Amino acid sequence: MIRILMDLHKEESGQDLIEYGLIALIVALGALSGMGKLSKSINSLFSIIAGELT
Repeated sequence: MIRILMDLHKEESGQDLIEYGLIALIVALGALSGMGKLSKSINSLFSIIAGELT
């Protein structure tokens, strides 16, 4: 039983895939957060421009 657990501990074949998935998740969450703030800024800028044109 201990031998099986030690073999599982040494096995790292899926570790890279999990790490890449976590990195992709962090990048996606950062992009979503940044897009929300950016969209508010762009919306207010367009509102100012529309007010100046009328």
